[in-house]
Amino acid sequence: MRILHILNHVKATGNGIVNVAIDLACLQSQLGHDVSIASAGGDYEAILTSHEVQHFLLNQSRTPVSLLLALKNYRRIIQEFQPDIVHAHMMTGVVLACTLRTGFRYAVISTVHNEFQRSAVLMGWADRVIAVSKAVALSMAQRGVSWDKLRVVNNGTLGSPRTKPLKEYQPVTLRRPSITTVAGMYHRKGITELIDAFAQIAIQVPNVHLYLVGYGPDKETFETQAQATQFTDRIHFEGFQSDPQRYLLATDIFVLASHKDPSPLVIPEAREAGCAIVATDVDGIPEALDDGQAGVLVPPLSSEALAIALRDLLEQPEVMQRWRERAKQNLDRLKVSRVCEETLRVYQELI
Repeated sequence: MRILHILNHVKATGNGIVNVAIDLACLQSQLGHDVSIASAGGDYEAILTSHEVQHFLLNQSRTPVSLLLALKNYRRIIQEFQPDIVHAHMMTGVVLACTLRTGFRYAVISTVHNEFQRSAVLMGWADRVIAVSKAVALSMAQRGVSWDKLRVVNNGTLGSPRTKPLKEYQPVTLRRPSITTVAGMYHRKGITELIDAFAQIAIQVPNVHLYLVGYGPDKETFETQAQATQFTDRIHFEGFQSDPQRYLLATDIFVLASHKDPSPLVIPEAREAGCAIVATDVDGIPEALDDGQAGVLVPPLSSEALAIALRDLLEQPEVMQRWRERAKQNLDRLKVSRVCEETLRVYQELI
């Protein structure tokens, strides 16, 4: 099978959409398929080359000149590669693949990640629409995408060709007990509620420290919030880390307090590392936590509920240990090999 993936870029910036596509392309190539990626390029070009995945340069910047060039370059890529499947992971790629396929015989697949974005409805133009969780599929159906097109392939990242085996990572040194999040510094990731919840428990648990791993446009706002608490010396902004596993291996409690989150890749990573997990009961998070069997679920936008869950774990070490053990169970379904297998089955429907 000849498979072309379309992405905006292949930069190693922690972008989950990019990471999923890189994993798929590498594993599909390992299985003997002819695979290529079209994007504006980036750090992952080296790993693509090592897995015999061809990279085509395709700049999809949304300016009139860039888009005109993208139209021309896309047709050139299709003529050269002659794909059976074009798998678009972002909105511009879907538009290109669907509007420019006259004269070519390929099927279009889209994968919907951030369905909360208004433009995500355009992903429904594809012949098949892969949703990264059941929650995303339901949302897309409510926005008018036919159930006949929709297929659910839950995200998984364990065994990724982008990462080393977990045992090869050296944990960082954290002050204990430690609470850690790995997330973009965006309001929708619930960083405000996490800092507020930490401030509520820090008095009762005087040795606890909070580590915020990630970057984003709202970071300064969160730093200002942290500085306004009594515990600024116990709240640590660590910035983007290319190997967040080193933090996950060292932490006691991992928190993801998102307001919206289709299917976060960090949840499987936190589970594999054996963290006790507290996360919000939104979108695809419950599915990634086996519907609450592998982590504590709390309502979103509630720093009080989050503080209660954190305090319960910190004050009851035996309970925390039970949650750490439960997180590491049933990990096979979180592997990239399962994601690749299910995705190929979707392709086969159209070949």
